[in-house]
Formats: sequence, structure tokens, C-alpha cells
Amino acid sequence: MTEKDILREKILHFKKERNAIILAHNYQREEVQEIADYTGDSLELSRTAASIECEVIVFCGVNFMAESASILSPDKTVILPEIGACCPMADMITVSSVRHLKTQFPGYHYTGGYRYPADFTLRDIKALHPGVPVVAYVNTTADVKAESDICCTSANGVKIVESLDTDKVICIPDRNLSAWIAKNTKKEVIAWDGFCHVHDRVTPDDVTRARKDHPGAVLIAHPECRIEVSEMADYVTSTSGMIRFAKASDAGEFIIGTETGLLYKLRKDNPDKIFHPLRKDMVCPNMKKTTLSSVFHAMETMTYKIKVPEEIRVPAKRALDRMLEVK
Repeated sequence: MTEKDILREKILHFKKERNAIILAHNYQREEVQEIADYTGDSLELSRTAASIECEVIVFCGVNFMAESASILSPDKTVILPEIGACCPMADMITVSSVRHLKTQFPGYHYTGGYRYPADFTLRDIKALHPGVPVVAYVNTTADVKAESDICCTSANGVKIVESLDTDKVICIPDRNLSAWIAKNTKKEVIAWDGFCHVHDRVTPDDVTRARKDHPGAVLIAHPECRIEVSEMADYVTSTSGMIRFAKASDAGEFIIGTETGLLYKLRKDNPDKIFHPLRKDMVCPNMKKTTLSSVFHAMETMTYKIKVPEEIRVPAKRALDRMLEVK
């Protein structure tokens, strides 16, 4: 038996002993996705875990994902195999900045090319706009969700914004998703200046190059990409949306504009179709921190436990529930 086979057997042993389920985000290593009971996007996985009878949830992803599982499954033990697996974009906004943003925010609106000055602080905020609802992307920490009015995903951002009875919204933390929402709504969108470094690095030149290298291929982009990239794509959707679209499409070749981990699932589900990464370096180092060894160690030692305190969990769940109530 190989070392991988031995680790898999040990993991399966502890999974049964702990009455656990293993969740793996679409961006995880192939070996981790292979051992998982369920793969998908972060909220989809957390909702799945909440509906299943188990005692332990092993979430192979990054910190805010394990927090979401804890928010929706407070009576279950949630384990994050790699405690250092964080999301830089989620960490670009803190509770204090959300609290200030709800009443004060800069009069600058992100349009695709603007960047806040490097020395910009919340003390520079000039305009007061009380009552403007805060829409938090699910890619945020639990305490930020708790300070927000409603959550959204990359798939339903436009629908969530449209559901609010206001002509102005604040969207956090991703400027690119915010720009995509703004393009598809008549409402005024005030965007926080956060971004996913994996998606934000893609440029229109990359799109042009990919189309030249793979003429005829359908290009699918994630809305975390820059707006000028999204506008050049044939289809813009979330990771789950990409999986559904590729399976239903009659096309035989695709260019995928998201983290390369998704290619494993796409190729597995569609062995007769061809998938190319939009850029080969669309790799999230934090998503790749989790290994089979990490999962084994986590299940053996029951580390690292993620537990969202009730004073944060309850309002954070309220923001998620409000999103889920939108039809």
C-alpha cells in the first residue's frame, strides 16, 4: 500500500469512530477532494452539513468557511485541519470598519480602475449615510457577518441587492463582485476596496491570450475577477454555477476563470470535455495548505476546533437567514 492509501484508511477509521463527515471546498487539493464526503462551495457545504446527522464536521477549506459551518451547526464540533488557512480577502475588512462604514463611508465609488490611496483610513471618511444596508459576501468572517444586514453569494449577489428596499447599498468586501453587481442593477453600490488576489490578477490580456490559445472554447469567469475581465467572458458565475453550466453545455471545450482546484471536479464530471485554466497560476496557497496528513492529524487529535460565540453566531445567522429567505 502507498502512503496515501494508508492515510486514507486511517482517515476512514477515525471518520467512523468520530461520527464525522468531511467537507472539501472546490479549490482543495485533488487528494483532499477525493477523501471528502461532499465537495462544493462554502455555503453549500455548510448547509449540507447542517442537514446531516453527525457529531463532527471536518471542513477542508479556510477559516471563514469553518465559521459558517459553526454558525449553522452550533451543536456539532467543527474542525479546521489547518488553522493557518485563512482568506486574505475576508481579512481585508474588520468589525470596526464595518461599524464605521454603516454610518460613514468615502464618497468614492469603485468603477474598475480606482484604488483607495495607500494611506486612506476611516478617519478620512467625509460623507454620512445612516441607514444604508450592508451586504456581506459570505467570504467574510463571522463577526463581520454579524455586523451586516444580509449576506450574499457570488451567485445571488444581484438578486440580494435587488431585494432590498433601498436605492443604495454597501457591498463588502470584494470590489470586483461589487462592480459586477453594480453593472447588473440600477441601484447605487458602494464597494469596499477588498479583493481576491487569485482572481484579481487576471487581466484582459490574459483573456485575449487564452482565446488565442484555445479558439472556440467557452470562457467562464468568476465574478471575483475584475469587471473588465468579466465583461469579456461568455458566462459569469460562481464555482457551483460553473459546474452546472459545463455539465449542461453542448460545448466540448472551456476556459475556466477561477482557482485551478475546480478543474479536478470539472474534469471528473465531464471526462469527454476539455478544460483549460484562464491562468495557470490561479492558485490559492491557503486553499492548498490542507493535505491528507492534515486531515488525518485533525481527526486523530480533534484539532483545530472552530466555535463561533453565541453573541456573534446569532446575528451572523440572522444575516445568512435573511439571504436564504430571498426567493
